[in-house]
Amino acid sequence: MSRTGLSLMSLGNDSASDDLPLFSSHSHHQMQPQKHPRRSKPSVSPTLAELLKWVDDAHIDSSNYSNPLQHQVLELGYAGSSMPPLNPFVLSFKNLTYSVKVGQKLPFVFCGKDSFDSPQTGMKVLLNDISGEAREGEIMAVLGASGSGKSTLIDALADRIAKESLRGSVTLNGEVLESRLLKVISAYVMQDDLLFPMLTVEETLMFSAEFRLPRSLSKSKKRARVQALIDQLGLRNAANTVIGDEGHRGVSGGERRRVSIGMDIVHDPILLFLDEPTSGLDSTSAFMVVKVLQRIAQSGSIVIMSIHQPSYRILTLLDRLIFLSHGQTVFSGSPGSVPKFFAEFGHPIPENENRTEFALDLIRELEEIPGGTGTLVEFNKTWQARKNPTSQMSNASKLSLKDAISASISRGKLVSGGAPSDSNLASSVPTFANPFWIEMKVIAKRSLLNSKRAPELFGIRLGAVLVTGIILATIFYHLDNSPRGAQERLGFFAFAMSTTYYTCAESIPAFLQERYIFMRETAYNAYRRSSYVLAHCLISIPALVMLSIAFAVTTFWAVGLAGGSSGFFFFFITVLSAFWAGSSFVTFLSGVVSHVMLGFTIVVAILAYFLLFSGFFISRDRIPSYWLWFHYISLVKYPYEAALQQEFHDPTKCFVRGVQMFDTTPLRAVPMAVKLKMLKSISSGLGINITSTTCVVTGSDILRQQGITQISKWNCIWVTIAWGFFFRILFYIALSLGSKNKRR
Repeated sequence: MSRTGLSLMSLGNDSASDDLPLFSSHSHHQMQPQKHPRRSKPSVSPTLAELLKWVDDAHIDSSNYSNPLQHQVLELGYAGSSMPPLNPFVLSFKNLTYSVKVGQKLPFVFCGKDSFDSPQTGMKVLLNDISGEAREGEIMAVLGASGSGKSTLIDALADRIAKESLRGSVTLNGEVLESRLLKVISAYVMQDDLLFPMLTVEETLMFSAEFRLPRSLSKSKKRARVQALIDQLGLRNAANTVIGDEGHRGVSGGERRRVSIGMDIVHDPILLFLDEPTSGLDSTSAFMVVKVLQRIAQSGSIVIMSIHQPSYRILTLLDRLIFLSHGQTVFSGSPGSVPKFFAEFGHPIPENENRTEFALDLIRELEEIPGGTGTLVEFNKTWQARKNPTSQMSNASKLSLKDAISASISRGKLVSGGAPSDSNLASSVPTFANPFWIEMKVIAKRSLLNSKRAPELFGIRLGAVLVTGIILATIFYHLDNSPRGAQERLGFFAFAMSTTYYTCAESIPAFLQERYIFMRETAYNAYRRSSYVLAHCLISIPALVMLSIAFAVTTFWAVGLAGGSSGFFFFFITVLSAFWAGSSFVTFLSGVVSHVMLGFTIVVAILAYFLLFSGFFISRDRIPSYWLWFHYISLVKYPYEAALQQEFHDPTKCFVRGVQMFDTTPLRAVPMAVKLKMLKSISSGLGINITSTTCVVTGSDILRQQGITQISKWNCIWVTIAWGFFFRILFYIALSLGSKNKRR
């Protein structure tokens, strides 16, 4: 059954009424709904892209309207005389079985606790021979107690379980789905709302549109699509409100959940999977979320979700139910058939009882008795065989997958893809909607906007650098060229270079906060991992430059370092290279370590080792041979040596003259006359005339004493910069290996 006409009306508030608006053009026109005959079942609704096209056509003819503010009704119909086919998409799954070894941890970070023991096989059986189907225009809900296998079944259908671990088949219109194609035509909404807290609802959806929608679509079209989506989700009043977090007040829980859904449906996917989208919401918010999902299904999508315990109102919105117990199907069918099923099983549902609550309570009671739900599982098989004696695919669409996708794209769905051009669907549909440089631009823009809204994060780092610089400037104020001054310069450079790395540790939480957002967005090809790494790299440079300037300005002239303006420039470059290497190192660790405190512990420990082996506490020639490798991988070594070479490179500058050689010994306290006599005695013994003004130690001598003779100062800078790029590459590898979003 299809709809021949649809009215557009704007949404004024976030209500829980049954008639949520499907679309509203972003204009001041007030559109009134038309009256249609009451239908027994919701009909297929036009897609967002179709609505946009019709609205654009209406705007073209706007000159025919005498009053642009008058009430208008737009008649919407499908192109051509033929109606869209009934259920062109049917997702079927047969005999799905998934087990893991006892004691094996599920590596997939978003998986639920859907596990239970099977002592006979020594395995945890998560899914046990589950079959069923879901159709376009309908919502299929998977129900069951915690540990029943709900999330695992959703993951299996969404290709989030490794193929070698999952037995059974998942087909769309009778054809096996390749992973690459499935990622393009589907979306997965996780249970947690993974959003940037300082972006508004509209900005969040707009960034998602820029990722998901192709470059060929104009900015105005993308914005119009986002406005339509805001109205479809019932978020008009919250459009300009920030998402918020623990420290910033933002949208409500139900609105956050709908924003999460909107991010994944902005490209109008054919398949939509949701893991407990109503979890943690009040009854009204939960109903609103499912009502939105019903609208999405009616626009031509298959919606499959897990849900813990739906209310009566939510139950009226669902089309198919699957009850699970210990990974087995105990019921599969429409909500209306639940009372008859349990009545025939011998447990009729009382008239005023919520049917799903009754069913779930009964399943829990059966699970606690010997034999568990085995009788209910067997009864379901018998009941299904009696109810559906023919193949379940008998009512499925006769369209091939290629034809169905082409028809769907022609109606405006799956706007990030193109119509399949050959028999190989996976290769004909583009993997990503945009080239990598567009992705980099959008990622950088979003990160900068989020940082701008939370300036305290950078302010803390800048404050730490300034405070450290001021402390160092006052402690090492105007060092002289005496033996003590030379020794204090060594200490200043060692502490200064190591401090740059330690201040980088403050950025550990930055990526950890984005980790799950990144995994969510890359799981279904919103953008490339390489685009994220490059954008993350580029946007960090301006901040590092500002930190380097702040540190160099507060210390260089106050300490009295050598070289004038050219020396200041080199010192700035040295500090910047150290910040770059430190930032890259910390970024890499944040991609490997998932806990903030663990990350801080590892960073502090490793940086301490880097400082120990840098050559300040013990020179290279005194380090045991079995630890020498650590000296060469020390990130502190290279900027430290570069700064020392800049400071002590002048062979004409003297740091120890005549009697000053006694200043670092116990003879420092003897009278000057005695020191002069000792100089004469030393001169006669060596055959060299050493007076009180004779230069004994130059800067070159200090460099040799420190063992800094192998690499030039500029090569030290290049090595430090190279370390930064090396850790960025490791960061990319860590993201590629650690964000597969699949169970094993």
